[in-house]
Amino acid sequence: MRLCEELPDSFKLYHLQKCPIIFFCRNNGYAISTPTSEQYGGDGIAGKGPGYGLHTIRVDGNDLLAVYNATTAARKLALEENKPVLIEAMTYRLGHHSTSDDSTAYRTSEEVTQWGGIDNPIVRFKRYITERGWWNEEKEKAWQAEVSSVVRKKVLTNLTSSEKEKLAHYHEMFEGVYKTVPEHLRRQRAELDEHIKEYGSHYPVDRQLTN
Repeated sequence: MRLCEELPDSFKLYHLQKCPIIFFCRNNGYAISTPTSEQYGGDGIAGKGPGYGLHTIRVDGNDLLAVYNATTAARKLALEENKPVLIEAMTYRLGHHSTSDDSTAYRTSEEVTQWGGIDNPIVRFKRYITERGWWNEEKEKAWQAEVSSVVRKKVLTNLTSSEKEKLAHYHEMFEGVYKTVPEHLRRQRAELDEHIKEYGSHYPVDRQLTN
């Protein structure tokens, strides 16, 4: 989770304008390598919502059904009462932040193992459906076998196919927001055109669609 400077302004604006929008905060305990204990005062983001006039829900982010129910309730409130809603889902990031991140540099493997084995949402939901007789080890083995063969092949086939598709033209990053592209974006687009002319060999321009 990362607290952006624009967030408080967004809270205030959408409350004042009575916008039917849902802010979904997945509080996973870290902002890249910075723990939430060094990100804010208090115990989370939910406590800040009422100060901006937001109807606020805090939910166990590792409980699939609880998150579904909270989101359903938030959607109903936003649409029927035309107001913004803040949801804070308390969870934990098991993996690294990105491919360039090594989370072992700022947290222990024991910490990750504990969360992964006890409070993992996949493990919890599997336990839930197993206890109700909707899932068992036989179905698990059959599913794993299907994933290892059929599903994996489909994924690799689709990835290979998509890699052959043409890329969107870089001009598209300046379009789709304004009916008429404003001057400052036209200027930036022209600057990028000049950059591509000079350094085009460093970009996959040959793979992009014509504009």
